Amino acid sequence: MKITVVTACLNSENTLERSIQSLLSQSHPHIEYIVVDGKSSDSTLGIIETYQGTISSFISEYDTGIYDALNKGILMASGDVIGFLHSDDRLADSDVLSDISRTFSETNADAVYGDLTYVGNNDEDHVIRYWRSGHFSRSKLRAGWMPPHPTLYLKREIYERARLPNGEYFDTSLKIASDYDFMMRILSNARISIAYIPRVLVKMRVGGKSNVNLRNILLKSKEDYIAMRRNDVGGFATLLSKNLRKIPQFYVGVDSSKL
Repeated sequence: MKITVVTACLNSENTLERSIQSLLSQSHPHIEYIVVDGKSSDSTLGIIETYQGTISSFISEYDTGIYDALNKGILMASGDVIGFLHSDDRLADSDVLSDISRTFSETNADAVYGDLTYVGNNDEDHVIRYWRSGHFSRSKLRAGWMPPHPTLYLKREIYERARLPNGEYFDTSLKIASDYDFMMRILSNARISIAYIPRVLVKMRVGGKSNVNLRNILLKSKEDYIAMRRNDVGGFATLLSKNLRKIPQFYVGVDSSKL
């Protein structure tokens, strides 16, 4: 199974190399690695040049945001399965992609996901939040459940089936919650089969765009609600539940997947 991994980056000199190294350490032998840069002005391009021998495809051009960059990456992908490795994240260990490939093969699923931890910016062993996803059921969507998007890998044909009328995979009119909108579009479809790997697949550094300030928190809630309504997975109660579900994740020993 050929797995395409897409990294979108912009001025990521402090974190990108660690992300790339986590990909290069993978035991899975068939990886297509695509890097989409938003015209970085720091040393990001120098880091990319250092690893150009292991990067399958690379572009550096202005975009309208991360979702525009991810759309470009998907269009460039030729793998059987596509996933994302954000420039400030890393794969948890060297067997992540092998486990994902094995799960696709054993279950014949269309989508595979797992768990995620939020770790300190300067200490990846310091777990701040533990997002235990739990097994999927469509009834959970109305309770605000979602898988961590960085752990979600999909067969390439699923992306094609989920394209919007304007041809986009991720709706670029949404600036923060387009990944949630996309996942609700996919997961609410009864024809999609989904498998869960009950272990940490990705380590994410804290400090994401959605929580950087009050304005972004409010914007994310607004866009989450838009995504819920347009995909018929709930309303205000779902939005409230979605936010409340995050609280147990800060108590690392609590299994939030059962909530």
